[in-house]
Amino acid sequence: MILDLSIDALLTTTRTIRKRLDLERPVERGVIEECLDLALQAPNGSNHQQWRWIVLDDRAIIERAAAIYRAAMDQYSADIAAGREQYLTGGSRAEQIGESVAHLKANLHRVPALLVPTLADRFGVHRKGTSTTYHDASQWGSILPAVWNFMLALRSRGVGSAWTTIHLLREREMAELLGIPYETHVQAGLFPIAYTIGTQFRRAARQPVSEVLSYNGW
Repeated sequence: MILDLSIDALLTTTRTIRKRLDLERPVERGVIEECLDLALQAPNGSNHQQWRWIVLDDRAIIERAAAIYRAAMDQYSADIAAGREQYLTGGSRAEQIGESVAHLKANLHRVPALLVPTLADRFGVHRKGTSTTYHDASQWGSILPAVWNFMLALRSRGVGSAWTTIHLLREREMAELLGIPYETHVQAGLFPIAYTIGTQFRRAARQPVSEVLSYNGW
């Protein structure tokens, strides 16, 4: 079913969904494949299309992937506690985000499906640590539009997701679990996929354009 959303409504109400993922309702493979078909229409660097999309819907594999995610989250929390990493501090907004992240951490193993998009290291520099701003922008510019297409397509069908990256602290472990060639392919994130509890979402609080826009210079 396609929701009755205008383009502007779709663009302004596609949110990061963690607490409102329906953990009981399966997401059909056909729905995921429809959304990926739309994702693949996104522009990408030099039209190389060097992406690969791995969907996890086997319960045992999801649970193992969720365990890697939790271990990475625990590692990150330990780094914060030891002063090796910084996090948002103060304010109800930070607390709300923290609660939402904690909910996803506790329930990731229950989601109907997960997605891991990967991209070939076209310049062969990512693992060598010799990438430049140009290389990074070219790399991520070839997967970001496609992932956003995917999330918009999910939203239009009453399905939600969240772009998570914390597992990349243990990217090699996920690569070993899924058979991803670690030396030549980069993971872009880990995305829970589930129908949303309710389909009504609001615009987010954002700075007005006037505060972030300038013309012809900084």
